This record gives sequence, structure tokens and C-alpha cells, in this order.
Amino acid sequence: MPVAVSYPGVYIEELPSGVRTITGVATSIAAFVGWAPKGPIDRAELVLSWSDFERKFGGLNPYSLLGYSVSQFFSNGGQRAYIVRLVATGSETASENALAAAVTLDGKLTVTAKNPGEWANDYAIVTKKRPVPDDARFQLKVVNVKQNTKGISVEVFENLSMNAADPRYVVNVLKSESSLVDSEIVGAATVPPADTVLDVSGNVPLAAYLTGGGNGNVLNPDESAFETAMIPVSGVGGVYFLDRIDLFNLLCVPGETKASILSILQKFCRDRRSFLIADSASSASLTTLQNGPDTSLTGNDAINAAFYFPWVLAPDPLQENRLREFPPCGFVAGLYARTDSSRGVWKAPAGTEASLTGVAGVKSILTNDENGVLNPKAVNCIRNFPVYGTIIWGARTLQGNDERGSEWKYVPVRRTALFLEESLFRALKWVVFEPNDEPLWAQIRLNVGAFMHNLFRQGAFQGKTPQEAYFVKCDKETTTQNDIDLGIVNIVVGFAPLKPAEFVIIKLQQIAGQLQT
Repeated sequence: MPVAVSYPGVYIEELPSGVRTITGVATSIAAFVGWAPKGPIDRAELVLSWSDFERKFGGLNPYSLLGYSVSQFFSNGGQRAYIVRLVATGSETASENALAAAVTLDGKLTVTAKNPGEWANDYAIVTKKRPVPDDARFQLKVVNVKQNTKGISVEVFENLSMNAADPRYVVNVLKSESSLVDSEIVGAATVPPADTVLDVSGNVPLAAYLTGGGNGNVLNPDESAFETAMIPVSGVGGVYFLDRIDLFNLLCVPGETKASILSILQKFCRDRRSFLIADSASSASLTTLQNGPDTSLTGNDAINAAFYFPWVLAPDPLQENRLREFPPCGFVAGLYARTDSSRGVWKAPAGTEASLTGVAGVKSILTNDENGVLNPKAVNCIRNFPVYGTIIWGARTLQGNDERGSEWKYVPVRRTALFLEESLFRALKWVVFEPNDEPLWAQIRLNVGAFMHNLFRQGAFQGKTPQEAYFVKCDKETTTQNDIDLGIVNIVVGFAPLKPAEFVIIKLQQIAGQLQT
């Protein structure tokens, strides 16, 4: 507001500069979907390291590819991932469903595991009342009885109450503070359960054990039960849990290779400005892929997906490090993250720098000629090279078939566009409801131009000058009076993408000695 002058003298008024710095979004937050024996089933859970995944989801499991792929993601440079755990539900046979373990203490308090699985059968609940006259309060401990039958305390909650009006109401405290269990009052109980009495050897009694936890049927990729859990008809749960998180850029469903399902995931990713890393079938070969991936994977949504072949060989820690075949998506997602961090999202995640960590080889060894058959068909090959090891030797989207001539042929070009879209989408929310006239347009040009110029200086675009590399247009030509009347402001941003040097041609010529012409 202008300064209100009242006395003769000097007044200070601070004027807004109109600068609103635009910060680029993260580009390599991965999302993994699969079956696990432990972990939340009602949300996409963030993990920041492999040890974080082990703690929340149980680590490696011989029946599931999920844990292996997440481990491969972090070992290859990944830093942040969301996990969507799928479990079996809805079966008429209870043993086929994933069940949560529970125990009822003294007929007054039922304690239930936060999520289903056999993992909770390793825990027990130990309670102890406070001394008189404060015996309306009690202590509750969650103890691990697998490692020691005397119980190793994992979580301890003090001064709990059975009174719903009390700030230490047991139901509310466990719901918000425990990572392992929830509770429910049985009937109208108001008195705390009796103290847990250890046996003569100091062991936790069996009556205090959580029981009934079950993993249910293992859900395997390419099977109908897995796909139904991942893409429920209701549109609630499964992969749709990702709609409830702030941002993810890469989607991996380890081992899912059915074209009809991958095409749905392509559409899912395109609608959310994310990118699908698709695995080839384990049995895929040069013969089966010589005409390219299934045509249902090369439609309009294919610009937000890339296809990798073949599966890779890596040591399995659960099998004394014997080699086992794994789908490549976890390795590839980690490499995307590593390349983004070191070179930028505009650098193709391929080439001699794109070596895969923890890989002993590939299932199918390809020659240059065989690679030359697959690459023009939008199949990104994983190959073994002397010195460099196992590397990614392709950087095309699923719309990268030479015959198509798509402008989104290359992975780095498409991912750069997604990065720009998401960054500007988030950074320009301040524009909403501002007066739609030249002062606003000038601010938009200033802020978006500064963002694009910073990327140009980092080498994100083609061109020697900013004019050759990008443009930002927002004025009366892009926004007409009719647009203003409709409440619309149009911003046009263009960029000259960097395309990878996919084919390097060296021309040699002999010099004709001392011949005079």
C-alpha cells in the first residue's frame, strides 16, 4: 500500500519486485508396485533407503520380485521411492487372504497388527497397571518374542487410559504413535486389562501373543489376481494410491509384461506426467521382438514409456548369491536417478556411463547386428561390453520406431518435457485469480524466462544463444480479449531439445601422398 504522508520528511516504501523464483521438480522419484509379506496396504509408502524398505516391508522375499527391484533401484543410484503393496483379498477361503494378527487382553482390549501378514505373529503385548491410586492408567509394551521368548521391547506406551475422553486414550495413542499395532475397546470396558504375568522362566505367556496373521496367496505379475489388485475396477486402491502422493516420476511393476496391462499403465502415467519403465517378458528373444513390442504398446500413450530387453543376471542373496534372472526395471530406474543427478534429465540414460551395478550379465547376449534389428523398433537393449560391463544401449520411448517419426522418439527429450511441464504447473499457481493484463504477462515472462535461462546455462537445450534455445511468449497475441473475458491466460513456452548422438559416423580418407594436381 502507498505510504500515508502526514509530516514533512522522508518516507520509505518497499515495492514488490515481481520475481517469483521457479524451482525445478525432482525427476527420479520412483514408484514400485508388487506383493510383499509386510507393510501398509492402504497407501503408497515412502522409503528413502534399502534399510527403510527392509524395516517397513520385510526386505527380500524369495516369492516376490518387488524387494529385489527396490534393492536394485537403490544400489544403482535411486534415492526416493514409493511402495504400493498388493495383497490377496476377497477369497472365500480365509487362508488365501492376507490377515492381520490380533490378541484380546483380559476380554477388555483387542490389539491388532497395523497391516496383514505373518510378520505380526512374532509379537506379543505386555501390559502393566500403574500403582494405586492411579491404577486407571497402564503401560503397554509391544515386544518381539521371535528372537527372545522373554520379549524384546520394540514400542512402549506409558500412562494409557481406557477412557475415551482422556488425552492418553489407548485407541488414539496407538493409532497415531505406534507403527505396529492398533487397538479397540471390547464392549464397554473402562478398567485396564490385568497385568501380563510372565511364567516361571520369565517368558511372555502365549495368551499375550498376536495370532492369526497370514500372508495369503502370493500375487505374481502377469496373473489375473495380481492385475485385479493393482488396477481395481473401482479405481480405488492399488496403483491409484499414487494419486494421493505429491509427486512420482517413474513407475515400475517388476515382472509385469502383459501388453494389455502395460497399456493401461501407460495411460495412467501419461495422465500424471510420469514415465513407465516396462520389462520385456522373461522368455522374450530376438525372434519374438524382431517386429518390435506388441502394437498395443505403441499408441499415443507410448510417449511416456520405454521398453527394456533382456532380463539381467544378478546374484541372489537368498540363494547363496547364485545367479538369478531379474526384470531390468529396478536397475534401469536407479540408473535414471543416477544420470539425472550427475548429468541432468536431458542426458540419455544410456551409453558407456550407464553401467548397471550389481549385474553379472544378461540372459540373452546380443551382437551389434541383432541390436541393429531391435533398436529401430523401439526396443532398448541391455548389453555386455568389455571394460564397461553391463550397460544400457538404447534410449527410445515406445513410440520411437523409426517408421513412426515421432517427435517424442527419445527418452531424454520426453522426460525433459515432463520436467518442464510439472515444474511450471506447480510454480505458476500464483497466477490464478491475478488481474489478467500486461503487468501479469510481464511477470510471467520474467519468471518463466529466468527458469528457462538457468536450464540453458546448464546445457539442457540446443543452441548457442538463449534465442536459439527457448522462447517464452505471453502477451496480447497469445491471450486475446475473448480469452480475457473467459478468464484465460495463455503461456507459450518452447524449447530446442538435446537429442542423443545415437549413431556416430567416422569418415576416414587416405591422403594421396605427394602427388601434384
